[in-house]
Amino acid sequence: MFGFVFIAALAALAFAGINFYGVKRMNQGTDRMIEISGAIREGADAFIRHEYGLIAKIAVLIALALGIVVSWYTGVAFILGAVMSGSAGWIGMKIATISNVRVSNKARETGSIGETLKVAFRGGSVMGLSVGGFSLFGLALIYLVFGRFFGQLGQEQLLIKANWLGITFIPFTMTVSGYALGCSVIAMFDRVGGGIFTKAADMGADLVGKTEAHIPEDDPRNPATIADNVGDNVGDVAGLGADLLESYVGALISSVVLASYMFYTNLTAASGSISYDLVSHLLVYPLIFAGIGTISCMAGIAFLLVKKISDHPHHELNLSTWISALLTLIGTGIFTWFYFSGQDIAALGFRLGALSPWFAAVAGIVTGILIGQLAEHSTSFDFLPTKQISEASREGTALNITQGLAVGMKSVFFPVFVLAGAAICANAIAGLYGVAMAAIGMLSFVISTVSVDTYGPIADNAGGISEMSKLDPSVRIITDQLDAVGNTTAAIGKGFAIGSAGLAALSLFASFLYAQAMPTDTDGYTLNLNFINTMTLAGGLVGAALPFLFSGILIEAVAKAARKMVQEVRRQFREIPGILTGEAKPDYTTCITISSAGALAEMKLPALISVLTPLAGGFILGADFVGGMLIGTTLSAIMLALFTANSGGAWDNAKKYIEQGHHGGKGSDAHSASVVGDTVGDPLKDTVGPSLDILIKIMAVISLITVSVFQDYNLVTWISSLVK
Repeated sequence: MFGFVFIAALAALAFAGINFYGVKRMNQGTDRMIEISGAIREGADAFIRHEYGLIAKIAVLIALALGIVVSWYTGVAFILGAVMSGSAGWIGMKIATISNVRVSNKARETGSIGETLKVAFRGGSVMGLSVGGFSLFGLALIYLVFGRFFGQLGQEQLLIKANWLGITFIPFTMTVSGYALGCSVIAMFDRVGGGIFTKAADMGADLVGKTEAHIPEDDPRNPATIADNVGDNVGDVAGLGADLLESYVGALISSVVLASYMFYTNLTAASGSISYDLVSHLLVYPLIFAGIGTISCMAGIAFLLVKKISDHPHHELNLSTWISALLTLIGTGIFTWFYFSGQDIAALGFRLGALSPWFAAVAGIVTGILIGQLAEHSTSFDFLPTKQISEASREGTALNITQGLAVGMKSVFFPVFVLAGAAICANAIAGLYGVAMAAIGMLSFVISTVSVDTYGPIADNAGGISEMSKLDPSVRIITDQLDAVGNTTAAIGKGFAIGSAGLAALSLFASFLYAQAMPTDTDGYTLNLNFINTMTLAGGLVGAALPFLFSGILIEAVAKAARKMVQEVRRQFREIPGILTGEAKPDYTTCITISSAGALAEMKLPALISVLTPLAGGFILGADFVGGMLIGTTLSAIMLALFTANSGGAWDNAKKYIEQGHHGGKGSDAHSASVVGDTVGDPLKDTVGPSLDILIKIMAVISLITVSVFQDYNLVTWISSLVK
């Protein structure tokens, strides 16, 4: 079975390599296009080198701490997860900076939206395939190396105890958790750093260029334009790829960790009935499920790349995703039936026989699709909510902001309602393991989702290059059509990430409760958390407030960097009058430096908050406080993430709807109001929203890894012992 997982992972990486060099061989266009794309590529490379240098130092410190406090294999797995996540982000950023100019040139040469879409999607597929390939390859290595080390995923590896201060750990569980934490920490830095970079540049370019100087978007006269395009690559590509890779791995390991703790608890109970062979199947099943999804997504991507493309990009992208999802459903269903046939799956309380885990995954897939459709309804200008924001813009900026807030807040309820229904349904079918499988199902075709998401920033960059190279306006029309679809697909992708994060966090929280109770519980074990307990309730209150503090820090960080960008653009317009007349060239480098410095300086605190908060809570106030905090943070973060992602997406597309000629079109008062609304929404949808789903999984994994230590060794327990 492991052979198949490795083959699937390596096939995805090989396909990514083929598409990478296939795009690279395409014509780049005119000398001016090559010059501009080179500046974007140089800026993106410089930023990510500095960012990864900083991340590497912090990752080594975290790995050493894990190696000392928990185990050496947890630290090693952490490094492996960080390397896999960082590699996917780096490759995705590289292909984005290579693809953008080739997309522009394809539109220039052919005038065909279908052919241009194919180039952008091929570039995006490299990111998607890298996310699936690297995440699965790293997990397969963990299973192969550490699974054999701990007894080839058998009963032995589940029972071996690593003792430190008399504390019991399950080695394989700690190992996969370390791997997930490595992916999560890299994703947090990538998302936060990239989000601050891209939104500072974007806001600076829009506020001065569009609103004050009244020049078009991506006009070469705007000094912040190159920095804005660089930001699309480091934030919306590298950050997005690391984000969804982290979500994918988090969903996979939540089922593995939960199965391990369920089995261990069952063995300690007098009525234990889960066999060694059955739990081995449960531990391996998620990886093979993901491998089948990987092969299915490769087929969906290949189908779009070889077929004749129509001039309806949304339809073509949806078709590729639907093919991937359908093949995943069929393949995993057949595999599940044969894999669990003959197993005593009734001992787990599964309600639908051998296909129970598959039905739970299907519930997740359906949920993901519904959340995606709801996100599209809230953010696409084909539907009423976004059109209402555009219409409100005619009455001024205040009503644009007010209507956008209303759309974002209203958009939270139904996705959460659907998510709650999925959790109930999956739990009824296959217990908490089913909830974890629902998260895996939601992300089982993540390769297609990321491919479609990454295509959007590539198309956006292509539009900027077209504008700055002064190509025929028809080229910009094509890239703008692709970009508008990309905004909607990005909102759908964020919905998938948020939904899967909620389900995965629930599974990890259940594992946290198992780990907390393991040293003392024997028979009749039940999971519970006493919310009447003052410490638990206090943790819930603090946890619910934490995402607001976290979000406020991110928005303030963007505002600080954007303020410096605005001042620099105004300075250049003021001191170099020839810029606006086209007689002088702007200083793009200074603007890139401002965004880079702001991002690198401001990304540390939010990332450290996500890592240190559960540790501080645990070692000071104990496990009950951390349990309440995890509940509060998860619930609050899901709501806030949906609100920020959908309101920001709706503001953005409301602006684009006006730019298509509605309500006065470009240059009108409605357009000026929509630009401000879009600017307000920028840090919400591209910095805050995507970072919140990473926050809840980092906190859950950190708590899971360290609960066996801080439940006995915390300040409250120490003081209580002194008082007694």
